[in-house]
Amino acid sequence: MKKTPNPIDKHVGSRVRMRRMMLSMSQEKLGDALSLTFQQVQKYEKGTNRIGASRLQQIADILQVPVSFFFEGAPNPSEHTRGMKEAPSPSYVSDFLATSDGLSLTKAFMRIKDPKLRRRIVDLVEQIAGEDDR
Repeated sequence: MKKTPNPIDKHVGSRVRMRRMMLSMSQEKLGDALSLTFQQVQKYEKGTNRIGASRLQQIADILQVPVSFFFEGAPNPSEHTRGMKEAPSPSYVSDFLATSDGLSLTKAFMRIKDPKLRRRIVDLVEQIAGEDDR
């Protein structure tokens, strides 16, 4: 049976990926800076391999963020043990930004200076996507 990654490990890995992509850094370049293979960086980013404390500090230094950056918006494990219905996770924003399409779209959108045009683009995307999640 295949073990599924811990949600916090997945979240931390996705934040590593998001920040690496924000800096336009390849997995290979991050791996070289850490003296690791790009495959190991991939495993960290997917949450398959857990990142130790000293390694996380090293990654934070290379990516020029505080260690706390990687935990922003992380799932709270105690929420799942209370027997309450699970609330929708706000991590979909960081999950989206961790993709190359999400990052490219966000960067391009932020270059649009006209607020009315930006609003019209949001309206268009909402119409295309449907109104289920409003």
